[in-house]
Amino acid sequence: MSKKNLTRRQFLTAASVGTIAAAASRAIPVHAQASKEASKLAIQGGQPVRTKRWPSWPVWDRSAEESVLSILRSGRWFRGSGNTVSQFEEKYAALLGAKRCVCTVNGTNALLTALHILDIGVGDEVIVSPYTFIATYNVVIGSCALPVFADTDPETFQINPDKIEERINENTAAILPVHILGLPANMDRINAIAKKHNLKVIEDACQAWLAEWRGKKCGTLGDLGCFSFQESKHLPCGEGGAVVGNDDEIMDRCFSYHNCGRPYGSLKRTSGYPIIGTNRRMTEYQAAILLSQIQRLEKDTAMRVENANYLTSKIKDIPGIVPHKLYDGVTRAAYHLYPFRYKKEHFNNAPRSRFLSALSAEGVPCSGGYGPQYRDGLIEVALNSKNFKRSFSKARLRRYRDELHYPGNDQLCQEAVWLSQSMLLTTKKDMDDIADAILKIYESRDKMA
Repeated sequence: MSKKNLTRRQFLTAASVGTIAAAASRAIPVHAQASKEASKLAIQGGQPVRTKRWPSWPVWDRSAEESVLSILRSGRWFRGSGNTVSQFEEKYAALLGAKRCVCTVNGTNALLTALHILDIGVGDEVIVSPYTFIATYNVVIGSCALPVFADTDPETFQINPDKIEERINENTAAILPVHILGLPANMDRINAIAKKHNLKVIEDACQAWLAEWRGKKCGTLGDLGCFSFQESKHLPCGEGGAVVGNDDEIMDRCFSYHNCGRPYGSLKRTSGYPIIGTNRRMTEYQAAILLSQIQRLEKDTAMRVENANYLTSKIKDIPGIVPHKLYDGVTRAAYHLYPFRYKKEHFNNAPRSRFLSALSAEGVPCSGGYGPQYRDGLIEVALNSKNFKRSFSKARLRRYRDELHYPGNDQLCQEAVWLSQSMLLTTKKDMDDIADAILKIYESRDKMA
């Protein structure tokens, strides 16, 4: 078969098994010749690569309806009058290999609970990745602590462990790594740094159900781990969250705190309200939904991983398309989103927004992901607040403003492309559609600008 006469699909098949030497060396001319008969881009009125709909999310199992209806009919919706939340907590802890689990109303409140129980608050500093959902910023600010960002590694989309230690000072209390997009952060390096400086580690695993680092589940590798069960998540119930941990005394305090400070476990010997608490409880019918959804989690996770790996093999040799990199310690990624980077210099300098529009027009919905949220204004609101001015010196706040420069994160925010997790719950042929659409755009790159 002549390289010059390869169809787009034939090129992708050949490139995935490494039979085109020029492709392996990223020689652009091979791709340019991959299909001289490339169709007109859909964004310019051509026929899209894909017209078939992608799977919707969440997915409901009708067989589970009776358990939810039974709770609704009983009138026992509060966890104190039922045992469904407790059943899910036990099952989820066992699935993760954690000793204990306490469910909360959402992932944000799981993180707030973890910070409070580990005594992180006024005047403290918490090292966190800037590339994360805004809740990770908000919980630190909401605890009247300073979110100190360590720059992002654009290759892995994770907090760069080489940038953590330089941000540590006498006020640093914890590291809050985020396994963003379901891709594990480098927990060996993070835990080693935390141990060296006597810092707590709270894992934001809100997008990382069943992701693994060296065979251990994310969320079980630090002092506490936090999860979200919001509607878009792999284990959804509309809203919901959980704190997991292996220290009984800490988990007893988590339970007591999330239940208005009522005594629990090792705190039962006291009377009244032994600790300051709040109401962050999950409801019984939320837990019933989770007990249904958890039955599909392992199978779905395996499918996402298989399709993500296959998709990476299909697009990795397309110039200007850089799939995410996993650390050597990752034994499983969860793929809440499938990410890659777009290098515009290989696409006739067409801006990423143009690429995203072109890919969506070809029937592959996509997103540019997070922006540099530290420039959105919320940081200044916090720094100018009465609480922060009381908690931190003027010199510290001035220095903090001067430190808000993160070139790795800025680069990632300009290059990232995300695909939804539900798109991975399909077949290899569907992954071929994604790869085919990307290659089609590359072939027409001279028409992109």
